[in-house]
Amino acid sequence: MSRHETRQKLAIEFGATDIVSARGDEGVAEIMQLSTGIGADAVCEAVGSGESMTQAVRAVRPGGRVEVGVVPHDVDLPLKQMVFRNVGIQGGPASVPQYLPELLDKLLERRIEPGKVFDLELPLEEIADGYAAMDERRAIKALLWP
Repeated sequence: MSRHETRQKLAIEFGATDIVSARGDEGVAEIMQLSTGIGADAVCEAVGSGESMTQAVRAVRPGGRVEVGVVPHDVDLPLKQMVFRNVGIQGGPASVPQYLPELLDKLLERRIEPGKVFDLELPLEEIADGYAAMDERRAIKALLWP
């Protein structure tokens, strides 16, 4: 799910077959249509707002799970809906050390290009501008140089 054109293009390049830009009821309806009324097996929630968390819970299939990649803020989870639909929720920081050796090998062998997510380069002293650009969806990720 994305409303950001640059992120959508990158998602397609990385293998996404469908992009849902709608939010709320309309976004959940599109997910249901794409999944023939079942819902997604898992939803990775990376915004952390009440609206995005509720949307994730509603878009996942019964028995599915919502993966939380950020610390939610001001969120009241729809626990009754989650319990009756057997929706699990889990989260935590990315376990980078576990995957780092494999990723480094792939990077050094040029089998992956992580730099594609960096669409803004700034000097380190402009770090605040980099965060603002990402927050305002003017950039996917900012690469900072010393």
